[in-house]
Amino acid sequence: MRSFIANARTDSVEQKLRLFEAAYRAGDRKLAMSLLDSAKDTLAFEESSQTHAAAVASPADHFTPVKNLPSTWAQWAGGWTYCKALDLFEIVGIDRQAEPADFWIAAPHAHTTDLGRELRVAAVDAKSGRLVEVPCQVDQLSRVGDDVHVQVTILANVPAHRHASYLVFYGNPLAERTCYQTGLATRGEGYALTIENEHFVAQLSSQVGQLERLTSKRQHGLELYAGGKGHGEPPGIDWAHDYVDEGGFQKLRMRNWPRCLNYETLRGPLCTSIRRWGIPYSPVHPLFTPARVHMEQGYRFFAGQPYFIKEGTIRVIQDVTVEAMRDDEWVFSGYSFTDLLWIDAYGKLHEGEVPADKQEELWGVGFFHRVSRDAFVALRLEHSASGFDGLTHGGAPTLQYAEYEDKAGRARMEQLRHRLMNPLEIRAAEIPRLAGTASSTSARLARFGETADSARLKPAIWKALRQVRDEQLYSIDANVVDMGYVYDVREEHGTAYVLVSMPHRGRPMYQFLVTAGGGRIEPGIRERLLEIDGIRDVVVEMTWEPPWSVARLSDAGRKAMGFDSK
Repeated sequence: MRSFIANARTDSVEQKLRLFEAAYRAGDRKLAMSLLDSAKDTLAFEESSQTHAAAVASPADHFTPVKNLPSTWAQWAGGWTYCKALDLFEIVGIDRQAEPADFWIAAPHAHTTDLGRELRVAAVDAKSGRLVEVPCQVDQLSRVGDDVHVQVTILANVPAHRHASYLVFYGNPLAERTCYQTGLATRGEGYALTIENEHFVAQLSSQVGQLERLTSKRQHGLELYAGGKGHGEPPGIDWAHDYVDEGGFQKLRMRNWPRCLNYETLRGPLCTSIRRWGIPYSPVHPLFTPARVHMEQGYRFFAGQPYFIKEGTIRVIQDVTVEAMRDDEWVFSGYSFTDLLWIDAYGKLHEGEVPADKQEELWGVGFFHRVSRDAFVALRLEHSASGFDGLTHGGAPTLQYAEYEDKAGRARMEQLRHRLMNPLEIRAAEIPRLAGTASSTSARLARFGETADSARLKPAIWKALRQVRDEQLYSIDANVVDMGYVYDVREEHGTAYVLVSMPHRGRPMYQFLVTAGGGRIEPGIRERLLEIDGIRDVVVEMTWEPPWSVARLSDAGRKAMGFDSK
């Protein structure tokens, strides 16, 4: 649990709501609005700091010192101190190649400096016994007591009805942020993103983050969009979520938002995801602002995959009469397709019109073009409701946009749905036994600058950075390393490269940390590092990805900020 030793520096949500109620009763609406904004900031902080609810595939006490690995493996992983073994099992008879696989691991905080920077994953080649590094993505860093939890994504290769072994390495303070080239590119800021992989380009609305366009990278270059005026809101190919209130008076939509009310994004080399949530808006907002239904929607895009995942929930929070409700609908302009596709309750794909007795039991809907063989299909994986009857299956789909070729295309789509319904099973394992001694390989896990023999100046750089304070915290010894502001350090030919962040976008002028002057009294990053013998120049860059969180505080930083060590 997270707790403050002293409450003099902040106020709880409960206290802010009490102040809000008093201000509202006194008729001070401006103060009331400001207090609600402040309470929302506290809630956002608590949301970003909360412990994840997913099961941990490898607990903190499940690890092996690298020095205890077979000698060729230990030599290959030189520079790293600990590793975890995981087995991935394929259980339904589908050969998995570059399959996105997510898992959570925990590590003792004392074993790591920054899991986002130092974690690496290697596949064990079952035939040769060699270790082969595979691209990985680390997200959602959180501190749980004395442990650190992170979500790891890899693209796994597992033969049908077999298993594959992977090793996760951590514990290298000299490690640098990786830059894997996977073909997934994400451009834009916030939720106004354009996501591209080898199969398509997806564009999200700059106003509200809804999926606006999807362009195939096949030879036809088919572009899916929804033109026209819509209902006054920005057009998009994804029209959900919304509902119609009592008497059919009005439709309340997420797409009516003038901007995303709440959102979170994760972007990396293997997966980019965005989650948005809030109360839908009336067409005459703020004349009518009912808070009766809460909606949440998310997209996940992957490297190398011709599909993306859409997830959504609609939750009733007050008694409300709903005439109609929609959580899934796709609208395209033009003449992209000529024929219908649908999937029945048994996972079988059909062409043509849906029979009347099947229309409320669909587990996939889509279209194809009989000449070009382009297709768009929403494969519905899970759709459920509680508290009322009458649910029809039209929710949270996975979409495949690929070539559809009669029987071959039909089999591919059916298998894709079967594959996604049965993800790989991931379990903690013991270090694999080798049939023989694995042959040595020239490639190593460490890049240049990630081991003691190739990073002579890096310990001095980190030490010097611990002398740089955030002077806006006047009376606290809060240096930029213990505060978690420093994301990466590299040194090449006498030039130190430092990547930094700040806790929030209200302080984008990171140069305040770099040099003295402009209100700064003490030496900054540049002056401190130029004092090191061998450093001739310093380059400091700024990033907002991933966003800073309280989990980045070291134990010393937590103590300085008044946090309980747990």
